[in-house]
Amino acid sequence: MADHVVASYSLKSLVLYFLKLGTIGFGGPVALVGYMHRDLVENRKWITEDDYREGLALSQLAPGPLAAQMGIYIGFVHYRLLGATLAGLAFVLPSFLMVLMLGAVYVHYQGISWMQAVFYGVGAAVIGIITVSAYKLTKKSIGKDYYLWFIYLIAAVTTIITENENIWLFIGGGIFYWLVKASVNLKQQAGSTAPFIFPALLQVSSTGSSGTLTDIFLFFTKAGAFVFGSGLAIVPFLYGGVVKEFGWLNEQEFMDAVAVAMITPGPVVITVGFIGYLAAGFPGAAVAAFATFFPCYLFTVIPAPYFKKYGKRPGIRAFVDGITAAAIGAIAGAVIVLGRRSIQDVPTALICIAVIAVLLLVKKVQEPLIILVAAVLGILIKSLV
Repeated sequence: MADHVVASYSLKSLVLYFLKLGTIGFGGPVALVGYMHRDLVENRKWITEDDYREGLALSQLAPGPLAAQMGIYIGFVHYRLLGATLAGLAFVLPSFLMVLMLGAVYVHYQGISWMQAVFYGVGAAVIGIITVSAYKLTKKSIGKDYYLWFIYLIAAVTTIITENENIWLFIGGGIFYWLVKASVNLKQQAGSTAPFIFPALLQVSSTGSSGTLTDIFLFFTKAGAFVFGSGLAIVPFLYGGVVKEFGWLNEQEFMDAVAVAMITPGPVVITVGFIGYLAAGFPGAAVAAFATFFPCYLFTVIPAPYFKKYGKRPGIRAFVDGITAAAIGAIAGAVIVLGRRSIQDVPTALICIAVIAVLLLVKKVQEPLIILVAAVLGILIKSLV
């Protein structure tokens, strides 16, 4: 969208939206980007479909948490750096405060025994929510283009098999679709992709660092700057450092940290706040959260002007469409990967199916209500078993 286009909404309205989404938006990155599309593109029409696709493509190309980057980019669309900053803060802050409170409770009571029972029901409900989100994104973005479906299916199958999202798959999807759409005129524009090359990342090493906070800052900066993929993709990296290398948490504490991220709204990566709190109290939580999210903020706002400037060119448009198809395919594949872990038995399968049915058949049902009911069911089922 051109810079001179005036937004149909105020910056305050956008910040309040992301504050609300960060407070009640359950389901992880797949669901959260789906909510943004539903609310801001389809219902309120604040953001165009093209702007949304550009944001999704950029968020998948850059390292860091998908949903947070998407929120930052949407803030940038009409309100530039201030909008990106405020939207990002509004989105992350509510869940950060929640994990701080849970961290304090966890430390005080030396563990959260009821959390596994809650997660039993919530995990199944989350799979239902992200399944519907992935379905709607697929239906809206892929359409009837056979080439996009090819890219989509390759990305989905690869994600299911490898249980990881591969940045080269997204780039390959973009190049493939660009070649499909290429013409003599587009060849003359080949040089226009140069501005999309991301700045070289500065390698960060924790070797020789002094003090826990320094270790936390350096380690979580690496996590935010070098880990690609959405949501739980960062978990294996965190495990290697938090449990194996530094020993800040034991195995059970780390699994509880992941569970905290899943039962709280907002970006799943906010688990870093809980981990930082257990490692070094409030300063540790603040340092871990800042170190994780600041790189993704930079990787969004620095390339964003080039996406805005060159994104409408036919060659770039085809490239972005290809990346978008691969990204949504990876999201669909992630539903299967996460479903394997959360759908454990008949009760969880029934909860998941019920959530899908409710979301497809009942128009105005609120996701937080679904999560609450699922949490209660989880506790009841576990207590009976």
